[in-house]
Amino acid sequence: MRAVRFHEYGGIEVLRVEEVERPVPGPGQVLVEVRAAGIQPGEVMIREGARHGRWPATFPSGQGSDLAGVVAEVGPQVRGFAVGDEVLGFTHGRASHAEFVVVDDVDVVSRPTGLSWDVAGSLYVSGTTAYACVFAVDPGPTDTVVVSGAAGGVGSLAVQLARHRGATVIGLASERNHAWLKERGVVPVAYGEGVAERIREAGGGSVDAFIDTFGDGYVELAVELGVRPERINTIRDWQAAARVGARTYGEGAAACAVVVGELARLAARGELEVPIARGYPLEGVRDAFRELERGHTHGKIVLRPAEAAIG
Repeated sequence: MRAVRFHEYGGIEVLRVEEVERPVPGPGQVLVEVRAAGIQPGEVMIREGARHGRWPATFPSGQGSDLAGVVAEVGPQVRGFAVGDEVLGFTHGRASHAEFVVVDDVDVVSRPTGLSWDVAGSLYVSGTTAYACVFAVDPGPTDTVVVSGAAGGVGSLAVQLARHRGATVIGLASERNHAWLKERGVVPVAYGEGVAERIREAGGGSVDAFIDTFGDGYVELAVELGVRPERINTIRDWQAAARVGARTYGEGAAACAVVVGELARLAARGELEVPIARGYPLEGVRDAFRELERGHTHGKIVLRPAEAAIG
């Protein structure tokens, strides 16, 4: 089978699509033929070696956590799944950017009717991270919540999940994304100089909670706005969180198939929109990450291993 590999830390140029041995499922595992697999900013940091101390790579390394596809084989003692079942879920083995991946049966759920492959294959990292962020600050109908990076992969889901709880949500984003936020009941505010005053004006003078998906000083901004540390959550600025006592709930806090399944059902019912920016075939993995690393992409970028090669 074909799979994405890198043999050393580095830039986009170290990514290769190689022929590797197709894995065989063991007890309690299924082999999934991958139809869609989202890509993440965290994978860039791992591949560049910026997270070696926390998440070291063993070479040659694969990559990819999110996945959706069709069960091709089942191992012994698998319950609840059969060959031909359509599933979505995740792997902790950095392996989903490939034509096939072995997954523990407890880490996949059935794909709901009507949920696109691209959305199904993009839910795990961004979805569970957004879920954990909202859980951490616990917004209710009387709360005003600010979300930085509100149009990004995590932020675009966090604003919707917070709105689902009835909170007033202020989304920090570039003006080109304001219409999208307004359509989902979010109050858009442009980031940059003077953002504190714009937030105060949009929130009627008070802010109760802050979800930071971007970093770059937003934890300190939340404190300046009077948000209590226990109602600030960041997935980017761990040092600032440690200084002020803010929370750092992320994907790991909600990394289970139960959460993925609930997000999938919300998306299938039209209660959670997962924007898809663009899909690439496996051979386009460098182009996919080039687009991701340019930043300011609205929605998820997805690899589609089942697509024909584009050369």
